[in-house]
Amino acid sequence: MDIFVFGPLADPATYQAVTGNLLEGRRARLEGHALRGAPDDVPGLVAQPGGVVEGIVVAPPEGWAARRLAAYNSALGAAPRMAGVSPAQGPACEVMLHATTPEQDAPEWDAATWRAGAAARWAVMAGEIADHQPALDPASFGRQRGMIAARAEARRRAAAEPAPAELRHPARPNDSEWREVAPPAGQFFRLSQMRLSHRRFDGGRAEDLPREVLVGVDAALVLPYDPRRDRLLMVEQFRSGPARRGAANPWCLEPVAGIVDAGESPAEAALRETREEAGLTLGADRLIPIFAGYPSPGSSTDYFHCFLALADLPQDEGWHGGLEEEHEDLRLHVVGFDRTMALAATGEIDVLPMLAMLHWLAQNRARLRAEAGMRDA
Repeated sequence: MDIFVFGPLADPATYQAVTGNLLEGRRARLEGHALRGAPDDVPGLVAQPGGVVEGIVVAPPEGWAARRLAAYNSALGAAPRMAGVSPAQGPACEVMLHATTPEQDAPEWDAATWRAGAAARWAVMAGEIADHQPALDPASFGRQRGMIAARAEARRRAAAEPAPAELRHPARPNDSEWREVAPPAGQFFRLSQMRLSHRRFDGGRAEDLPREVLVGVDAALVLPYDPRRDRLLMVEQFRSGPARRGAANPWCLEPVAGIVDAGESPAEAALRETREEAGLTLGADRLIPIFAGYPSPGSSTDYFHCFLALADLPQDEGWHGGLEEEHEDLRLHVVGFDRTMALAATGEIDVLPMLAMLHWLAQNRARLRAEAGMRDA
């Protein structure tokens, strides 16, 4: 029996991400129903007199494509049902569809708004949902949805960023390619096993290289600095990486940091994290972009957007911060610049992004203090 796809699944990019097939079929209408849900969400189907849901009738996918479509629908909690639809050409017909139930007060879902906003991100998310091993159920998808969305947004952001190549190789289409040889493992971060090929500097190609990459997200890092008092804020917390490596002391001194959530810019994430972790509410005009880049490009997709935040830091004693619901156990330190650089020199500050941000501050400190009206800067 043919199936009726509607909502995000009727978007060609999403359908292809889920099934691997082109979206080919007949346009049709499901009458007496409507779609409800947030503009950036998958809508639910409700009965509504006079309502019409536009979609496409397609032949049921087979094999691998059918399994991925089933996994996608299962993760969303979309239940199967039969319905009668009216194709744009030809007689009415019975089809199979999968639909979720919206929240009771969900607004009417608008396809144009969705296409202008969340569509491109959702297509990437849909591929990961369909590919997930073990298959997601609605509860596990609910727990992982934020990270799935953040990974999708990071991938889209990477493709849109400028790629200057004055000194390095100017990458061209087909200069490199990769394929996953197994479904990525993990729930929060994911480990991708790949086979990688790329152009060599001698003109040849390196072929079918086995590689493993930690698929992370974009993050915003913020160093709050008080130019009048010449002091800055650092976050102390336990870190699993040093602990797993076997470090004698896995507590680290770092900048404020957090994931860039889907739907927000790195600057917006920086201001949010500064408020959540340190209790500092700052305007966008107090945020200074420092640099952005990959902290460990050989083994991770992580990308850090680093900022300095001009802040008022009168505190002489440390305090605790972070969000309880995110299980954050943070201690905040306000430390003078000279002492901070001394801690960096002894190795007590051993987080490289923090060290890089401190060196940027050292180069720009005199200017920042002069702009704050400090005569001895």
